[in-house]
Amino acid sequence: MHHQNQLKNTRSALRLVNTSTLTRDEWLTVRKNGIGSSDAAAAVGLNPYQSPLELWMIKTGRDHLLPKVDPNDESTPLYWGSLLEPIVAAHYTRRTGNKVRKINAVLQHPDPDKAWMLANIDREVLGASEVQILECKTAGEFGARLWKDGVPDYVLCQVQHQLAVTGKAAADVCVLVCGQEIRVFRVERDESLIANLIMLERAFWRYVETDTPPPADGSESAGKALQYLYPHNIDEIVDFTQDTRMSTAFSDLISLQSEIALLEQHASQLKQTIQQRMNGATRAQFDVGTVSWKRAKDSIGLDVERLLLDHPELAKQYPLVKPGSRRFLVST
Repeated sequence: MHHQNQLKNTRSALRLVNTSTLTRDEWLTVRKNGIGSSDAAAAVGLNPYQSPLELWMIKTGRDHLLPKVDPNDESTPLYWGSLLEPIVAAHYTRRTGNKVRKINAVLQHPDPDKAWMLANIDREVLGASEVQILECKTAGEFGARLWKDGVPDYVLCQVQHQLAVTGKAAADVCVLVCGQEIRVFRVERDESLIANLIMLERAFWRYVETDTPPPADGSESAGKALQYLYPHNIDEIVDFTQDTRMSTAFSDLISLQSEIALLEQHASQLKQTIQQRMNGATRAQFDVGTVSWKRAKDSIGLDVERLLLDHPELAKQYPLVKPGSRRFLVST
């Protein structure tokens, strides 16, 4: 009853565009007009795979600077997630008895001041009073670790965003773990979380509207975005000697690098102490865990350097140009 009373005055989402006839590129273009549910976690800094800076590049039309994702590349999670989505949905119905239906539309928040809030819904749940949305996920060996304590934060952001746009009360998240285990989690609408999410998403959208890059967050994604955003050197020296904030950042960086070097040396010493006692043993058992120390199988490679010495003409016949990346070197 709590959710029903809460949602009496909530309007339904607007169907911004029908996606059944759109190409993937057209669909991606539509998504640039706002923050979609799959963008929500990245926009607020909670996506382990994508930083706000990388998302900002996409939303501001700078995605042509980033490596293009091939949806047909069988080695990517994107490919297998799309391929397995209907299978996960079918097993959800088998597990719960709830029938579902695909929604072929980009939905938009009905409030004019939140028109930038968009959502793609995997499936709507039919005939179940307690749940209205189904979100399908797949988790491989690495991703499964994020699900050990329930629905990860980045997925919770996605689902609460969907509930905010649609005005619905609850969603089920069905995840296929390592290709052999189905888990179903119920996510109830959380008004407090939604309010915070909207506030943070609105702040991100201002970065997009003003064409101002958000701060880098130290993630691998942000580092990649910076490399692609500023790939070339300019023959210029910037003077930060009078910039207190930047000087503090540099001093802290020097201090942290020294601490990291000492910690890495200590870690190496502890590792070598264990290796020395293990001798030729494959595994060592401790009261709080185990370590393994195994020799990898021999592999056969190609000695390119020696080959080119013997046959220098091959370098001209089969040239391979690797674009250089900017190196960040610190000196004092």
